[in-house]
Amino acid sequence: MARKARKPDRVRVAIVGVGIGSTHARGYARCGRAEIVALCDLDTNRAQRLAAQFGVKRIYSDYQIMLAEEKLDAVSVCTPNALHEPVAVAALEAGCHVLCEKPLATNGESARRILEAVRRARRCFMLGMNNRFRGDTQVLKAYVDSGDLGSIYYARCGWVRRKGIPGMGGWFTRKEVAGGGPLIDIGVHAFDLTWYLMGNPKPVAAFGATYAQFGPRGFGGGGWGTAVAGGSFDVEDLAAAQVRFGNGATLCLEASWAQHCQGERLYSEVYGDAGGATLEPLRVFADHRGRPVDIAPHVPQVDGHEAEVAHFVDCVLTDRQPSSTIEQGWEVMKVLDAIYESSRTGASVAIG
Repeated sequence: MARKARKPDRVRVAIVGVGIGSTHARGYARCGRAEIVALCDLDTNRAQRLAAQFGVKRIYSDYQIMLAEEKLDAVSVCTPNALHEPVAVAALEAGCHVLCEKPLATNGESARRILEAVRRARRCFMLGMNNRFRGDTQVLKAYVDSGDLGSIYYARCGWVRRKGIPGMGGWFTRKEVAGGGPLIDIGVHAFDLTWYLMGNPKPVAAFGATYAQFGPRGFGGGGWGTAVAGGSFDVEDLAAAQVRFGNGATLCLEASWAQHCQGERLYSEVYGDAGGATLEPLRVFADHRGRPVDIAPHVPQVDGHEAEVAHFVDCVLTDRQPSSTIEQGWEVMKVLDAIYESSRTGASVAIG
């Protein structure tokens, strides 16, 4: 049974998974209104190193024991994708608010179960989409929301790598744990960022294709993640898709861990009937007095991970709804499911 939520003036938080969880630790340490009281990871040596860096006193290898023993306000879920559901649901049932790394889950059904747990628990749940919080993103979002680009009807986005398969043979390349390859790993960032800029229109259909040209041959490995000799590779290493929305807009997405391209690139482009724009670097394209103009706005230097964590802490303390909601995370998972299904069948897939 969930314990009654108290009204804290400082959020007592635990982090489950200290890989990407290290960025959460940095965010909590710098926001000034949170205290990291515990870390949990199967690799307790790695957890001890992070604990020493941030002055954390308690280390666990079992999140259920941690939830039972610690008086927590919030939990950051930074585990492999297949563990997002059990850890997030357990934290919610223990009365904790939750910041969960992307993707929300490995598939839409698992995401729906997290959604139901959030509604039962009535706690703040935020999906970790750090690219929404970058300085350039926020500047461009203001342009879009002010109507300077007009009605957004088309967008292109992607995250592609030349050689960037993470942890070859480890959990990233195993479908049962990761849910998929670059589409669900980094493509989800590109899609969510661009969808957010578009105003989160309702997805209604997707058509896509996936390929595995490098990973099955052991090629294309990057310099990060934990590789496992002899481990499996049963996910894609490139995905491409088109998503249609209920307002008539269209988005084209590509995501790859390995391909013969110039190099790694994360991009997002939005096009409206009054102007267009691209990120990295931020440029706005419009007409002025009948002539094309390119605008290069000044961009504040904002660390997306730190701003994301600070926003979550503020939402916990003020009972605000986060900008990246559980409902949006569920919609994104339905899009990813539809792309994978479209790749399997060769047909466009409706999104309910």
